[in-house]
Amino acid sequence: MAPAMRFERLDDWLHWLEGHHPTEIELGLTRIRAVAERLDLLSPQARVVSIAGTNGKGSCVAACSALLRAAGQRVGAYTSPHLQHYNERIQVDGVPVGDDELCRAFARIDAASTDISLTYFEFGTLAALLIFQEQAVDVMVLEVGLGGRLDAVNLMGADVAVVTSVDLDHQAWLGNDRDSIGREKAGIYRAGRISLCADEQPPAGLLSAAGEIGVELQRIGEQFGFTLQKEGWCWWGEGRDGQPQQCQLERPVLPWPSVAAALQVVAQLGYQVKPLAQAASLDRLTLPGRYQTRPWAGRTLVLDVAHNPAAARHLAARLTSAGVVDTHLVVGMMADKDRVATLAPLSPLMTHCWLVSLPEIPRAATVAQLEQDLATLNVSAIGCGTVAEVMGRLSQASRPGDRIVIMGSFYTVSAALDWLDAESNRPDLLRDNIESNHE
Repeated sequence: MAPAMRFERLDDWLHWLEGHHPTEIELGLTRIRAVAERLDLLSPQARVVSIAGTNGKGSCVAACSALLRAAGQRVGAYTSPHLQHYNERIQVDGVPVGDDELCRAFARIDAASTDISLTYFEFGTLAALLIFQEQAVDVMVLEVGLGGRLDAVNLMGADVAVVTSVDLDHQAWLGNDRDSIGREKAGIYRAGRISLCADEQPPAGLLSAAGEIGVELQRIGEQFGFTLQKEGWCWWGEGRDGQPQQCQLERPVLPWPSVAAALQVVAQLGYQVKPLAQAASLDRLTLPGRYQTRPWAGRTLVLDVAHNPAAARHLAARLTSAGVVDTHLVVGMMADKDRVATLAPLSPLMTHCWLVSLPEIPRAATVAQLEQDLATLNVSAIGCGTVAEVMGRLSQASRPGDRIVIMGSFYTVSAALDWLDAESNRPDLLRDNIESNHE
């Protein structure tokens, strides 16, 4: 018999979950493992691919999922956070699950955890596992939320585990240096299972932790990798049988190390990657909020969730390589991030810098805090306000041909996308304002 439903609407569930647990984040596997055992989730029939990393893990999930679907596998993908709708977090064969399915999963978890308090993220992770079980997926591709060793996703012993990159972020939880953070991320590796690292300079902490676990770590540049060619991009690696494989593509849009790791994942799962990369159109695969571009009133919008120094360096390099163009930088960040180090790589592009507040997000940095950050970089903002206010002013302050870069957090990009969606419903807008193109 189906458990009683605490709420009928997904929004009501999510609002309740936001205040259900005493703290937003509480790392550890004891609570979630106990509930997962009650729900019979600890021995899945599906293969499990877990992906951790400071940056690039969402891109690796997207590439793995596309390749495995091209191989005829039924794929469940779990990512976080979402940009506009919670359903984005749990997808089966590339389609977000429906509200009703999520509500039923939450009700089952609620009934199984009456004496155990779970966090918002733990509820979501269990919901994903329940839905993937019910949908009988062949492969689960799971993005680790925070760190690795103690993250809820690490409840599942991965058949293939990937660490895409290791850099400074979430230091309050993971440590203040790359060695400490790398050691936490290596916690997703399992002895005797396939273990990959796509960081070209992995910290000693990750390497030593992998050795202690007893894995034979496959590293980018050694067991797999890529080379740039005049006419494209060539991946090389090896299959589960130890035989070399390679394929040539146009240069992928997503971060190259993440794509290279995804190709190695499917090769290690026993597939020939060349036909899958072609069938999945891997070179054209994109991900919302990761250097996402769309035209708007003759301008080019670039939306990027970059919120730490490494991601900002990558964004700055892409913007610079795209050519010289008058650029408006719209910045909104969380207060607990290393804001100055994140903004520093972008300072050459700050001729027109706009600061946005996110008043509905308690963690968000205020405009005053962001102004102090810019002062440290000898930069001044030319305007500020909410995302909607700044976007409205930019329609007058920018000119056709300009580039508008919106960055700093998932919340900032989400608010911008919501504003653009609302504007697109106005009948008086030009058509090119509402068409989107992910570059």
